[in-house]
Amino acid sequence: SKLNATFDMKDLGEASHILGMRIVRNRDKKVLFLSQSAYIDKVLKRFNMEKGKALSAPLLPHVKLSLNDCPKSDAEKAEMAKVPYSFAVGSIMYAMICTRPDIAYAVGVVSRYMSNPGKKHWEAVKGIMRYLNGTRDVCICFGSKGTCVEGYTDADYAGDMDKRRSTSGYIFMFTGGAVSWRSRLQDCTSMSTTEAEYIAASEACKEAIWLARLVRDLGITVEMPTLHCDSQSAIMLAKNPVFHAKTKHIDVKYHFIRDMLEDKLMELVKVHTDDNPADLLTKGLPAARFAHCRALMGVG
Repeated sequence: SKLNATFDMKDLGEASHILGMRIVRNRDKKVLFLSQSAYIDKVLKRFNMEKGKALSAPLLPHVKLSLNDCPKSDAEKAEMAKVPYSFAVGSIMYAMICTRPDIAYAVGVVSRYMSNPGKKHWEAVKGIMRYLNGTRDVCICFGSKGTCVEGYTDADYAGDMDKRRSTSGYIFMFTGGAVSWRSRLQDCTSMSTTEAEYIAASEACKEAIWLARLVRDLGITVEMPTLHCDSQSAIMLAKNPVFHAKTKHIDVKYHFIRDMLEDKLMELVKVHTDDNPADLLTKGLPAARFAHCRALMGVG
């Protein structure tokens, strides 16, 4: 009403489509669905993948990509120059950013080779599109749970084949659906699984604090945000701010999580690996495990 009093506006009713996303409401059950089936259809048709055989996961565990798969001869480079690699990765990346956290890890891996992609990299991109072809109607469902900011974090130690860096992943849920997620290589080389998990938890901690403040600014009363981690060692390191000889090399910026826990601005708790949906954001998983993690994200 305030905007309408200031600007010349036209009320078109409840939003049903916005920026390629479709919004479906069920007032009786008090749930809302967010999907991009129409956008995914356009992407598949653009790259002639609408008839591709569907895959059960975007990146299976046996698929390992590295710089060794990049073209080395001029002939190979000339052949790959004809392939719209960066265009395809950018197209599926938009779906990942908006409504598809289940492809975040796979998109992150293939985007590392944008400057010099090889045939194996291109096959991986087509594998992601084949997965989307079988799951184009998948959507995020909101409203099935209470208004509590709940996050999950995980790390895959030294999973990168090129620099041996670890992959951090986190996902935050609100009213039963995913609202924020991230999968990316860590900026430094971790020297242990504990360090990799601790760094991932520290990055997720910043997102938890920001989301909690955002929800409160919207006028919604929420409890202290909870971050779940499946590494007991990383949890103990965060809760015990004494000197640790084996972790003294960890950058000071990653100890931010200790201050947040000490000030009781968030809670860090243990979760079993089987119940951690962030596992999907750090590595390729078998089909059954992948489907389980996707369901935990509220994506289905």
